[in-house]
Amino acid sequence: MQKPPDHAYPTHWEADVVLRDGGTARIRPITPDDAERLVSFYEQVSDESKYYRFFAPYPRLSDRDVHRFTHHDYVDRVGLAALVGGEFIATVRYDRIDDQGLPAKNPEDDQAEVAFLVQDAHQGRGVASALLEHVAAVARERGIRRFAAEVLPANSKMIKVFTDAGYTQKRTFEDGVVRLEFDLEPTEQSMAVMRGREQRAEARSVQRLLAPGSVAVIGAGRAPGGVGRTALRSLLDSGFTGRVHAVNHAFPEDMQRLRPEDVPAVRALREIPDPVDLAVIAVPADHVPDVVRDCGEHGVQGVLILSSGYAEAGQDGRERQRALLRQARSYGMRLIGPNAFGLINTAPDVRLNASLAPQMPGAGHIGLFTQSGAIGIALLSGLHARGPGDGGIAGISAFVSAGNRADVSGNDLLQYWYDDPDTDVVILYLESIGNPRKFARLARRTAAVKPVVVAKGARHNGTAPPGHAVPTVRVPDSTVAALMRQAGVIRVDTVTELIDAGLLLASQPLPAGPRIAILGNSESLALLAYDACLTEGLRPQRPHVLPSAATPDDFRAALAEALSGDGCDAVVVTAIPWVGEGAAVSLADSEGVALAAALRTAAAAHPEKPVTVVHLAMDDLAETLAAPAPEPGTEPAPAPAQSHGPAASAGDNAARPADPAPAPAGTSPFPPAPHSPPNRPRPLLPPGPPPTLSLSGRQQDPARDAEANTPPRPRRAPLRIPAYPAAERAVRSLAEAVRYAAWRREAAEPGRVPEYDDIQEAAAGADIERLLGRLTPDAPTGRSVPVPPQDAEALLARYGIHTRPVLPAPDPDTAVRAAARLGYPVALKTTAPHLRHRADLGGVRLDIAGEAELRRTYSELTDFLGSPEELRPVVQSMVPRGVDTVIRAAIDPAAGAVLSFGLAGAPSQLLGDIAHRLIPATDREVTEQIRSIRAAPLLFGWRGSQPVDTAALSELLLRVSRLVDDHPEVVGVDLEPVVVAAHGLSVLGATVRLAPAPATTDLGPRRLPVY
Repeated sequence: MQKPPDHAYPTHWEADVVLRDGGTARIRPITPDDAERLVSFYEQVSDESKYYRFFAPYPRLSDRDVHRFTHHDYVDRVGLAALVGGEFIATVRYDRIDDQGLPAKNPEDDQAEVAFLVQDAHQGRGVASALLEHVAAVARERGIRRFAAEVLPANSKMIKVFTDAGYTQKRTFEDGVVRLEFDLEPTEQSMAVMRGREQRAEARSVQRLLAPGSVAVIGAGRAPGGVGRTALRSLLDSGFTGRVHAVNHAFPEDMQRLRPEDVPAVRALREIPDPVDLAVIAVPADHVPDVVRDCGEHGVQGVLILSSGYAEAGQDGRERQRALLRQARSYGMRLIGPNAFGLINTAPDVRLNASLAPQMPGAGHIGLFTQSGAIGIALLSGLHARGPGDGGIAGISAFVSAGNRADVSGNDLLQYWYDDPDTDVVILYLESIGNPRKFARLARRTAAVKPVVVAKGARHNGTAPPGHAVPTVRVPDSTVAALMRQAGVIRVDTVTELIDAGLLLASQPLPAGPRIAILGNSESLALLAYDACLTEGLRPQRPHVLPSAATPDDFRAALAEALSGDGCDAVVVTAIPWVGEGAAVSLADSEGVALAAALRTAAAAHPEKPVTVVHLAMDDLAETLAAPAPEPGTEPAPAPAQSHGPAASAGDNAARPADPAPAPAGTSPFPPAPHSPPNRPRPLLPPGPPPTLSLSGRQQDPARDAEANTPPRPRRAPLRIPAYPAAERAVRSLAEAVRYAAWRREAAEPGRVPEYDDIQEAAAGADIERLLGRLTPDAPTGRSVPVPPQDAEALLARYGIHTRPVLPAPDPDTAVRAAARLGYPVALKTTAPHLRHRADLGGVRLDIAGEAELRRTYSELTDFLGSPEELRPVVQSMVPRGVDTVIRAAIDPAAGAVLSFGLAGAPSQLLGDIAHRLIPATDREVTEQIRSIRAAPLLFGWRGSQPVDTAALSELLLRVSRLVDDHPEVVGVDLEPVVVAAHGLSVLGATVRLAPAPATTDLGPRRLPVY
């Protein structure tokens, strides 16, 4: 971390954090202006807590105490406070000490004594754990490597805070006091603990928004219409199971209830006697701050702001939005919006529609997040059209449309849906990614247990959409897409593809491989599906074409045969209306309904293999397949044509059907799934209780402090089969499932980051510190600086990356002496920026065998291309012939550290044939990275050429990854060209760029983003 000058207030230590119960707190350094806050805080602490802190009765702080606890140098003495509503709720401080436990006088002393005090009303919320993370990061920044704490044995809560943190500890007991000492260097366990706490806290904060016990709609007008009244109407029509209040300062004083909704009506929030969990705010932007203040003072847990007029309205609105966020967080509230469309929870014991959507969507198992209200409407409408009603194929568990997403974002929903048992598939529409590093980390973890499907808007203009105050990602969209694929995210381009992929993944098991069987009663439609499979890289079998007059029984038999074959991983069924004499089904049945029943019967016998349907002009087939399967012993019926809407009552128990119990053998066409099927869409949990944080308000076990990596317990979903009106759409969705399943199998056995004995990490760190001190004083603030060539070579050598020597040749005689020193044959190259690595322009001359040839070549070079001063020629020894490649590592301020690889020259520069991976990369990832470029065959013996040493290439990529990962000050490494020969490789050119390390990163203590 970059150190500010001593005694300067370190603003980068300020942070908003989510606590264990889902509320938020502000962490910041304590200043002399906090004297009154400190005294007030101390007065509210119990005598027992004061005794635990000072080991003696200590009823009040003296003036000397107040001065000591509020005046710090921010180096040897540091104090941090957690605040809610502008008041202290907890404090932590450290004092640097020497080996004898006395105040340190030597700045080299690297130990400090740490002490906490938490207000009794806020104990148990995880405040001390959050403060420990932040004060440990501050201490590491100030050169402190070890904390010591003395705790009374009876203070079990504080001892648990230290012991559960995951640091390497030593505990002793002497004179009735427990002394704890622990190193501050992060460990795998401490990082897992921190990530686990972060996940549970942020998930809980979202759960409080999605499952409120009471909702106040502030700004509900007296007359029908308007945003507030529409939101109130949606809330009531959904059958919300909690309490609802209408709030408007313009209501008459004698008004008790709002008609015709018949809900309690008040003029101000403070008139509501009961707690309010969620406030839906629909008032003009100028009045929102007053409303948020009232919400904070009333103890509201979260606010949903539908009002517009913020960052989407320009710079003034952007500042208004930032002030709004600061205000909401100061009261410990999470915020959705502003300019939000709303949120929906279909859980039967909640039934919340706090949005502007006129209909309550059907209940299901798709989690849906959008940043755009318009796209949210399109997604809800598209899902409703594909499977209306509760339990249908397109039902959702929850929906959040965050608008300008000043606070709650897609990252928060990923934290929630990760172990939500009611959500099987996550669908995200994103227009900007405020914290891509965290998004990649959360998406990778979530994708390991359930599919994450993402469409991203605003991909090509390089700026955030109006209203999204986020860092601009400088890497191209192709790089972002590659990094998403590495994290297991299913990246699609359109809203239609979002729905198509989501429906298949929500209803079908994951395919075991790319082998696809195709059958149907239309040869043309089957051939379209066959071609689409080839286009998507699948391995289709020859289509099985049934007669055009094939009956449902013919389809059932053909599908059963295909599914039972060992050479089939998935089946695509194509269907057109029956053509021929006579009737294929009885007059009492619909043709599509009968075919749907036949397909379901065949698919039920092989629940481990996915089935998808392509149909033309058979809407009843698609509707029936999308609807819940009929109960055993009942006749199948088409899906209801009417939508699930306002008619649903609060007591409607059909909101989400319970998972059916397994039926006795032979009584149901839908047998229970095997205990351990090979490719279920939701893998099994190991023995133990399942996660219990859900949309309906169930809470997790707070004792789990390590990051949970176990997925939700699988559920035997009703048999539903997705149907598509075009073969290309069905096959594209199936191909995404195949690729995702392959990623899941690989993620189950992740690669490793190798250790190399010759890496000199500490020496490299000392080199970097020295170079930054020498190079950055004259550099513009925040800009990186190039490292001189000799220093760059030395730094790379610390990591076992050795470059071929390059000697300057400002004149022919110097060139000859350089060649004699290196040994012939040599290369003569220009290093001018416009000619660098441009052999096609004559700037590189190879295989120069002797002095005469070198002088002649030097003369030709300067005659045709310019003077030596302009060309800056160099001489370098020749290396074994091979394939020229390029390796780069760069840190984008938003996307994070990225490792790139491609072939040098036209393939990478002209065609963009470059593969990217997140840093740190594993051995498996770099091996796949090398093979993933389109020109990879040139490395593996294309057209009879000799294969090159890809093992050495993989090692070089891993070493570059380690360098950038170990030292965040290294913001750019460029190795070009890297000539990979049959045995070994040679790095002919290298540049390195340095910049002061950022004050905070995603690897630091948890914090909410501020844009």
